[in-house]
Amino acid sequence: MTENKKHAQIQSLLVGFSIIDLIAKNGSPMKFNDIHHYTNIAKSNLYKYLNTLTNLGVLHRDKGSGLYSLGSTLIQYGMAAVNQEDLIGKITPFLHEINAKSKETTLLAVWTTNGPMIVKMIHSHLGLNLGGQVGTILPISSAAGKLFAAFKNDPSVNVWKESELSKLSKQAKDELMTEFQLIVDQKISFAQEALAPSIASAAIPIFNFEREILGSIIVVGFEKSIPDTIEHELSEYLLIKGKEISAVFGWKEE
Repeated sequence: MTENKKHAQIQSLLVGFSIIDLIAKNGSPMKFNDIHHYTNIAKSNLYKYLNTLTNLGVLHRDKGSGLYSLGSTLIQYGMAAVNQEDLIGKITPFLHEINAKSKETTLLAVWTTNGPMIVKMIHSHLGLNLGGQVGTILPISSAAGKLFAAFKNDPSVNVWKESELSKLSKQAKDELMTEFQLIVDQKISFAQEALAPSIASAAIPIFNFEREILGSIIVVGFEKSIPDTIEHELSEYLLIKGKEISAVFGWKEE
């Protein structure tokens, strides 16, 4: 009895949400007949659902065309969720987990118009200075820099990439461009001596529900203790954690 109560659901709420989900995923306003076609809800009931959702502001019905789209109330809820998306707060517990597992300095970097910036740092037990601190802007040759260059696509990134690549030789630039494609495929990046001599790093991307990169988690340490291939045990662990953390922000594996 307890188990049945635990899994009990309100059918009408599920039906209403299926209508919202259909319109959201359609990407453009929909006609009543199209909604009816895809949902198979009886027209008399569909009218009731649409009127209720429209009155609540969850959906909007254009008076001229009669087309239905997402309403202002739903947009307000979405914006509230985004504004409460405390990236650092949500990721910090995972940083501590990765730090405990790797026993190396663990960083969180996010995108700024000047490039990827370290916004959170959990030091290794040795407390070594590894060439970066909160506020440090990371170069394109760093593990996090490579991730943002590979995954992020907007005007500020393109300007940064152009500036960073102009500092490199043609050979180094070509090698980096090839590496970007590998990073897209593997979802992990590696770098040596980008921050300081004998220091290496491995980084994973954090994605949101739109598969956009929100940030990067980086493990930094001496070259001998940081992986440089995807087959390494720590690399495999980081890839698993990357998926787990991204799921917090709505990402789903294809």
